[in-house]
Amino acid sequence: MIFTYDGSFAGLLSAIFEVFRLRADAIDVVAEDRYQQQLFAEAIHVPTDEAHAKRVRVGLKKRSENSQVIQLLRHAFLTEQPEVERLILHFIRRQMAVHALDVSKDAGDEKIRRILRLKQQMGREVHRMHAFTRFQLTPDGMYVALVNPDFNCLPLIGDHFAARYPAMEWLIYDTNRHYGLHWNSQTKRAEFITLDSGQDGNLRSLSTEMLDAAETDYQQLWQTYFKAVDIPERKNLKLHLQHVPKRYWKYLTEKI
Repeated sequence: MIFTYDGSFAGLLSAIFEVFRLRADAIDVVAEDRYQQQLFAEAIHVPTDEAHAKRVRVGLKKRSENSQVIQLLRHAFLTEQPEVERLILHFIRRQMAVHALDVSKDAGDEKIRRILRLKQQMGREVHRMHAFTRFQLTPDGMYVALVNPDFNCLPLIGDHFAARYPAMEWLIYDTNRHYGLHWNSQTKRAEFITLDSGQDGNLRSLSTEMLDAAETDYQQLWQTYFKAVDIPERKNLKLHLQHVPKRYWKYLTEKI
């Protein structure tokens, strides 16, 4: 038996609720857009039900000593790694089978260890987004930052940038997943947005001509500063790549 869902975290929890309701020995839980028809397995699509997702969250919190159990699973889910749904289903089944224990501390369970590794990897990626996100001012007064993280980080970095730049109107756009996080400085609210194909293409190829004149001046000053403080004799490329992986370079102003 295979359960499919809409690809959201609430959708996954709704599907897991259905697994428990039917007492099903599920073969797999998979996002609908990644499901491939199988000869001897029939897929059951489970629509997202916020009430069912909430019941799973509440049940997990009651059963676990770990107050951050939902955060742990959500961070692992957002890594979008293969079979992450199976790992989360396994974790929830184990946690629901016990009371007042934290199964995330079970180092002997290989699947639990994989969940914890994904959470750790997501934490590092979020930290890099905090450090390597570079905003550029456009003529309409909006600050735009293009990012291409390994994991789906946007849902986890909004609070950081909202607190850091509350008076600016900004947009952080994930060029790989084709959606962005927009902060409205008037309403003080952040929301996720998507663009049509034309706007998406223009944004992903953000050029000097699309920037405010003052922005290009500041970028030149920034690049000049980095060249001035550079000491060629002390370059350590191996160490540099450990701290600033090359995949981030194309969006760093100082690397342009």
